Amino acid sequence: MNQDDFHKLISGQKAGFGAVILRLLLGLASAGYSLAIRYHNFLYSKGWLKADHVNATVICIGNITVGGTGKTPLAVWLCKQILQYPKFQISALGCAILTRGYKANQSLKLKAQYYLDEVAIHAESNLGVKVIINPDRVAGAAEAISKFGVQLLIMDDGFQHRRLARDLDIVAIDATLPFGYGRMLPAGLLREPVSSLKRAGAVVITRCDQIAENELSELEEKLRLINPDMVIARSVHAPAYVKSKDNKEIALEELKAKKIFGFCGIGNPGSFLATIKTTGAELVGSTIFNDHHHYTEACIADIFEQAERLKADLILTTQKDQNKITRPASSKTEIPLAYIGIEIKFLSGEEKLWGLIEKTLAGKMPKM
Repeated sequence: MNQDDFHKLISGQKAGFGAVILRLLLGLASAGYSLAIRYHNFLYSKGWLKADHVNATVICIGNITVGGTGKTPLAVWLCKQILQYPKFQISALGCAILTRGYKANQSLKLKAQYYLDEVAIHAESNLGVKVIINPDRVAGAAEAISKFGVQLLIMDDGFQHRRLARDLDIVAIDATLPFGYGRMLPAGLLREPVSSLKRAGAVVITRCDQIAENELSELEEKLRLINPDMVIARSVHAPAYVKSKDNKEIALEELKAKKIFGFCGIGNPGSFLATIKTTGAELVGSTIFNDHHHYTEACIADIFEQAERLKADLILTTQKDQNKITRPASSKTEIPLAYIGIEIKFLSGEEKLWGLIEKTLAGKMPKM
């Protein structure tokens, strides 16, 4: 079952006796998963399981649902903001990003073209910052501190990894599907109960431009009921630049006159296609793959064939997907292949969020 069919099943869109039975089975599995997660969190909340503290400031960027909520662009924004902030004496050498590295090989050297998915984005976007790949975040933190002497650790996708103590949790919530159909995995998309947001210092609602204002207000009200003390910020995923496969930049304005064929293998493909449309380009066709899709030469050749048939001027994908692609051996026409670079832009709450981050850093980081 592909990603789209699975979403239709768990959302209730898929009808029929078979779908009902599958949802029942998923619900039973979800009950067991939910019990295990709640028990795990209970042990930490009571202090019966202890979190490991390290000699560095730890800021965690995470989420409560599976799929693309915008964690990685948010982590990139955070890293850049901190490094540019003059109040604290911290350089790229004093900062490290901790990531589990989806299917990444820890023996690989730090060269972005060899890394997969989010790891490559960090390596390309935060030049000079160490990217530590280790599913064991405590071991990764120890490595970053002992080998490189880092002062600040940014943990990407670590909200559920409670064994490493953190000084601040920032949770990204996708406005288009904030609570994952309201059910825990695998019956829904929740990785843990929404009540877990009580642990968060801040929530950044992403893709706010893709839902109505009244829906955003209702979402904020629900979040404040869960945790009235946390900072809530609104943001959008804004296209920042377009780069071709050979690293040549294409002006965003040029897209307005182009016919685009889009493809991706990410958690929220609809958001990517919506982003293409915001540039003013004409989206003539698209192909969607499952998240973390492995691209073969054959499937890339098929993408080019579809683009050629639809007379596309440009093929666009995400930065995450571009890093995993090699050009097919031959093509009837040379349609350029490029990716859209996305940046987090805040609509509201950025000042309060940054104030919280500054307060977190103030107690540990040396000042100018």
